[in-house]
Amino acid sequence: MTVTAPPIGRVLVAGGGIVGWSAAAALRKRIPALAVTVVPLPPPEDALADRIQSCLPPIINFHDDLGLTEADTVVRAGSGFRLGTAFEGWTMGRSAYVHAYGEHGRPFGTASFHQHWVRAALAGEAEAFNAYSPAAALARAGRFTHPAGPPGTPLAGFAFGLTLTPTRYHHLMRAFALHLGSVEREGAIARVRLAGESGCIEAVEMADGTALEADLFVDATGPRALLRSALGLRLEDWGRWLPCDRFTMAEGPADAGEPPLLDTAAAEPAGWRWRSASPLLATEGRLFSAAHAGAAEGVPLRQGRVAQPWLKNCVAIGDAAVRVEPLEWTNLHLAHSGIDRLVAMMPARDFNPVELWDYNRQAATEADRVRDFLALHYLASERPDPFWREAAAAEPPPSLAHTLALFRARGRLPFYEEETFGRDAWLAVLLGQGVMPRASDPLIDVVPPRDSAAAMAALRSGIAGLVPGVPSHAATLQTLSRQAAR
Repeated sequence: MTVTAPPIGRVLVAGGGIVGWSAAAALRKRIPALAVTVVPLPPPEDALADRIQSCLPPIINFHDDLGLTEADTVVRAGSGFRLGTAFEGWTMGRSAYVHAYGEHGRPFGTASFHQHWVRAALAGEAEAFNAYSPAAALARAGRFTHPAGPPGTPLAGFAFGLTLTPTRYHHLMRAFALHLGSVEREGAIARVRLAGESGCIEAVEMADGTALEADLFVDATGPRALLRSALGLRLEDWGRWLPCDRFTMAEGPADAGEPPLLDTAAAEPAGWRWRSASPLLATEGRLFSAAHAGAAEGVPLRQGRVAQPWLKNCVAIGDAAVRVEPLEWTNLHLAHSGIDRLVAMMPARDFNPVELWDYNRQAATEADRVRDFLALHYLASERPDPFWREAAAAEPPPSLAHTLALFRARGRLPFYEEETFGRDAWLAVLLGQGVMPRASDPLIDVVPPRDSAAAMAALRSGIAGLVPGVPSHAATLQTLSRQAAR
């Protein structure tokens, strides 16, 4: 006779930042039978998923799954739209480039668009690769609309993320989670109590002497991983590939005028600095290596991932699972991805090891490819500073080494599961930083170079012709505000 384990009924979420409340909202929305309690511990200063305002395009899908509209997440939360990041100075002597979201060019003939571009670039006859990106053209012109039109048209294939005002977004997620039935239990955690025989977390003991029991414990406390570390925690260190180990951040009111659609990430002798802004809040930050900068100010940052984010009846989410710098703005995305995976793979109360193993496998694969994508920026850098020379000389992780070797041969990219960044994103950074294939793909030989040049010119012309008819970013935000007020 088969005995079925009972379902999980009670969940305790530790962490009162954006990550914790997002987890509570998703659990209650998508599995309404769960009783969810949130202990709203304030996020520490190194919990970047709770602090970084720039977000990748998948945040739109996360909101859609929760039933949140743009009236909620943009208008009421004070968010703006964003179309990518401008990278300045990452390779000396090379122009700044934009990693814009969505399509770059369109396939024609028998090969991908970028292969035609590579052939032209090898002949010294190519415009910048991001000249074929609708998102880059819109961002530079300060114009924004939602993707629309038939597939293959310029305004159909781009993507967009959001730039948050974190305090207002935090209030939104907290209010929404409480509206869905989550319960808030304020107070400090004094001790994590383990069950003697199983080694699982039995209860969280509060400073007032009460004990909070649950079937599942979700750790959203940031890098300290207050709950998950009670079970023993091993961090896989990424410092040799992501060499910045300190950061500073400053916030202030956003400048008057048109909200930017691009963030900036500018290289400096011992690291890099960024600037981003929502309609209400501007953020400036600096990432650096303390050893190379000759300074120890700032917040320490140890980059890496927890080897097993889910162990026994505790799962780490966000910075409790993956600690990574804000280059390419993956912080909140990785938290949302962990939340989605938690909901989709929710086990029974016996926490079958094979189910937890598969959760951890997927989480590790995703995190490692994010690591690869960020490390690419350092490995493909060309600057004379000692920090950058050392970063470029590091031996890449095997998966990134394979990607680079395959691309440098004939411009091809491998397929990996759980990719955060698609092919166009990899191409934008590889080609933007001057990583070039030694030869073009023979598939394009059936298209004469003059035909490729004519097709590429038509693409640039089509994008340029559409941009003036798109409203400004501010005008689009004003339209959404009027619609939300009806």
